[in-house]
Amino acid sequence: MVLCGLLLNLSLSDAQEENEPGHSIGEVSTQGDLIAVELDDGALGKTNLFDLIGHTLRFTPDGSRYRVESGPLQWVADFGPEVANAEVTLHQFAFPFSGKRWNSFLVGTTGSIKFGTPGKNSSPSPVGPSDAGVSIDRFDQLAEAASSLIESGPAICVFFKPRMSGPHYVKELPGRVVITWDLTEPFGSLLDFTWFKTINRFQTAFYRDGSIEMSYKELAAKDAIVGLYPVLTGEEKPLATIASEAHPLLPPHLDVQKVKLSILDGTLLRVTFETRGPVPSEGDRAMEGIGYRVDFDASEPRPGGSGPAAAWIIEGMADPYNPGGGPAEYFVLGSGVFPKARISGNSITIEGVLPAALRAAKQFSVSAEVVTDGEHAKVVERLPPHAVRLSGIRSPEVHLSSAKRKDGPFAVVYESFHYLAVPRRQDLSCTVIKALGDKFDFLAYYSGFRIDNQEASSPSFGPAAGKM
Repeated sequence: MVLCGLLLNLSLSDAQEENEPGHSIGEVSTQGDLIAVELDDGALGKTNLFDLIGHTLRFTPDGSRYRVESGPLQWVADFGPEVANAEVTLHQFAFPFSGKRWNSFLVGTTGSIKFGTPGKNSSPSPVGPSDAGVSIDRFDQLAEAASSLIESGPAICVFFKPRMSGPHYVKELPGRVVITWDLTEPFGSLLDFTWFKTINRFQTAFYRDGSIEMSYKELAAKDAIVGLYPVLTGEEKPLATIASEAHPLLPPHLDVQKVKLSILDGTLLRVTFETRGPVPSEGDRAMEGIGYRVDFDASEPRPGGSGPAAAWIIEGMADPYNPGGGPAEYFVLGSGVFPKARISGNSITIEGVLPAALRAAKQFSVSAEVVTDGEHAKVVERLPPHAVRLSGIRSPEVHLSSAKRKDGPFAVVYESFHYLAVPRRQDLSCTVIKALGDKFDFLAYYSGFRIDNQEASSPSFGPAAGKM
């Protein structure tokens, strides 16, 4: 794979969009006025493209959880009437899902179904026009967004891909209801990867007993989120507690007394920082520049003395995307972690799915630190590593095409199909500068391969396209 850079006379300062420094991710050569970067294997992760065409997934209730298996295609050829509105009302039975029986639900144009009020998971900047189903932020990558949808439940993603459009059909029978989509990916615009309409036909069937089938007839799209997102019951199991010495000279909200880890419903990892005094609420100027960080690492040392396997970070800052400033907020960053922190008195809590780097581990170490002073960050408190044995938690993300009934049951279950990760700008810049020197004011990049971004623009046919 090759990325090409155009040499322009502007500034590189905006490239530092993340706190971690850049590192080289490929080999550099020049082609006239172009810089070609041949990426190292695995530099942008791996693709996971849709592999369920010609298959039907069946989700069978097991108490409040589900078992899943893949089988031959079961397709209902008579779609029933096209439905212009999002709301579907059942007349012959109520569908049991997420602890309730539903007489109606909302069908999203982009391949998802939402139960309850449409605004519960509304996004501040959703991709494309408003949709009755689930939504994600405009530039969210599907590989990461799949876990964050757990907070959007109760919902079902049959083939959730932002910016899709087209009709859907509903046919109700005595013991089941069948919903069919006939959609196209976005096309014909500079923000679209295809210039022509594409065919994407898939359907789901809801049964009276709570079983769910998802069937995939013909799909041009290869990236989407598929899965079930019932609301978790909230059953909490303590996992570990890291205690800290008192630091009376620190402000009370920076003096962490304990970091508690627990597991929710065997699916989510919850981390709570308990401080000596109340944690500043959002909008309070005292929160600006605060950073609470927890690092996760495998029990074995990482090669080359590299950083932690994963980190979850809470940062208090003004919204960087709001030119007018506005009140400060807590921003949560990290693999698998949900984007919102909860403050309650002397504690601040975050939660999410187990980071991918730890899913195969039986034990990992946890350390934590508190950072302040924003741009000139300094660590004011550090909690040393603490060994934690993993038990009672499993990843809700599974490989659906090979799933077997014995693999479950799952409280939440999904798979994210996606292209290569979006490269970090500081990594690209570091790659070029390390090879050619720091003599550029601005670097713009384009590629001829897909990345995990719903507005990644049309295919490149530039000078290097033949080598990609």
